[in-house]
Amino acid sequence: MRLLLTLALLLGSAGLLRAAEVEFVRVWPEWREAASFERISEYFDGKENSGSQILLRTQPDSRAGFYFLARVNNTGPATPGAKLVLSLIKPDSPKTRVYTFPIALPAGQTVYNLGLTGADWVGPKVHPVAWKIEVVTTDGRLLGVQKSFLWEKPAK
Repeated sequence: MRLLLTLALLLGSAGLLRAAEVEFVRVWPEWREAASFERISEYFDGKENSGSQILLRTQPDSRAGFYFLARVNNTGPATPGAKLVLSLIKPDSPKTRVYTFPIALPAGQTVYNLGLTGADWVGPKVHPVAWKIEVVTTDGRLLGVQKSFLWEKPAK
């Protein structure tokens, strides 16, 4: 009886120590013009206002580009040292390109706007062939992933 009780306690506490569960609620990939980021407050103070979204750009001085608007739900504790890793295949080359964005992943829902801007994207008529976004800790532990249906071959 004591052995069963000890085993039950160990299994129960193991559930408390599991890694944070990160889920991508939705990812919207789309081209955005620079003007779509302008808000009335910018005319008064000259500063870009991202509202409740966290804007991360490959070229911070360039606003126009191809963006991945990702709503992320973290049911675990905050993870200050995390990163979003965006892997994609462009139409001009089968080579996978990888972009890394350092983040502080808070508990709850957060909206990230990952932008491939400036020289990192050629224009509004070009769309990625396939993409994958991962939330990874600084030590390389995968917390969550979302990918396009073309990212990998389906299991047989």
